[in-house]
Amino acid sequence: SEVFSLKQDLASVTPLTARKMKDGEQNGQNFWFYDLEGWNTLKENGDLLETTELAGNDYGTSRRLVMDQIEQGRHVLLSVEPERAAQVKCNMPDAVCIYVEPIDPAELNNRYADSVRSSFELNARMELAAEQRASSGYCDFFVDSSDISAAAGRILEIIKTLE
Repeated sequence: SEVFSLKQDLASVTPLTARKMKDGEQNGQNFWFYDLEGWNTLKENGDLLETTELAGNDYGTSRRLVMDQIEQGRHVLLSVEPERAAQVKCNMPDAVCIYVEPIDPAELNNRYADSVRSSFELNARMELAAEQRASSGYCDFFVDSSDISAAAGRILEIIKTLE
């Protein structure tokens, strides 16, 4: 969010899901919600830039929503896991992938420790982070997020080189 406050021609797009709405969620704000039939139609028509399944629910990014923003002259930032970013890169080869993570595993461990409920969950998150880091070789840039303001500045520098 800090990057968005620093550059006005940045946009995000609301993700899509085929799960049921939870209390307090609104269609178009948290997600665009689809039933399974609508979701399958999106997939069959190639309307999903990337997809994933998490805990039995489908999530993804609309190709049309991204292209609408690009056609309006905006840069679109997607915050997705490396596997999903790889799909974006495959489906949109001109997309620029920026891998953002603390380079120091101890820093990452400290961040996770504040939000997990058990050592099992902490270990699982650290293993996943290591797997994601290992699979991020296709990314165009790597940004250390140990200092959020510095990371936002670096992302803006990267975007400026693309203009």
